Amino acid sequence: MSRKIKKQIYSWALVIIVVLFLRATFVEAFMIPTGSMESTLLIGDALLVNRFIYGINIPYTQIPLIPGRMPDKEEIVVFQYPFENKSVVKRCIATEGDTVKIVNKEVYLNGNKLLEPYVYHRDHRIFSGIKFEEKLYQKLWENAKFFNYVESPGYTRDNFGPVVVPKDCIFVMGDNRDNSLDSRFWGPLHKKYFMGKPLFIYLSIDIGGEASNILEVLKFWRWKGIRLNRFGKVII
Repeated sequence: MSRKIKKQIYSWALVIIVVLFLRATFVEAFMIPTGSMESTLLIGDALLVNRFIYGINIPYTQIPLIPGRMPDKEEIVVFQYPFENKSVVKRCIATEGDTVKIVNKEVYLNGNKLLEPYVYHRDHRIFSGIKFEEKLYQKLWENAKFFNYVESPGYTRDNFGPVVVPKDCIFVMGDNRDNSLDSRFWGPLHKKYFMGKPLFIYLSIDIGGEASNILEVLKFWRWKGIRLNRFGKVII
């Protein structure tokens, strides 16, 4: 192998390493594949995410390198889904020590009803939820046992809790409350899964429906259009 080729390989390898490091620590692009955050975030919105704000882990591990802060209430958070290797975006509703209860779709935090102008409901049905002794309810919730009640009268979507958010965890929900798989079903979100906070939308594509993964989003021949009015929108 010639010296020139070796030099080119070294240069490209260095660029790739730097890009991967920056992607793993500071900023990352993320595209919305499902409607769980409608109408705040739409399917096909592409976000630039600040990965520094919640701290930095050693790249591609969950080992802390530089500490960050915990998410604030009502802040939108990108995180690794605890049960599958994929990135997810939801809104932080409660933080460590908060008591969460949902009554007929209305969220109560520490006994006070939340005012949530960002929430969207598309299903008028109300599921009754499940009843357990408080300590058992907390234990079942923390261990993601409420998956067992999906699409049953005991579905915890509309009537839930009360539960107390454990240490180093937050409670997240999608703004599209009737179509979001979130902390109501799989429990508290630990800080080790935090990936970052969305900054703004840099691209928005109407893909004509939900996608099961990012590869489906990138099939440009299926696109219905580009939403120019969403470019540059800051995420609050």
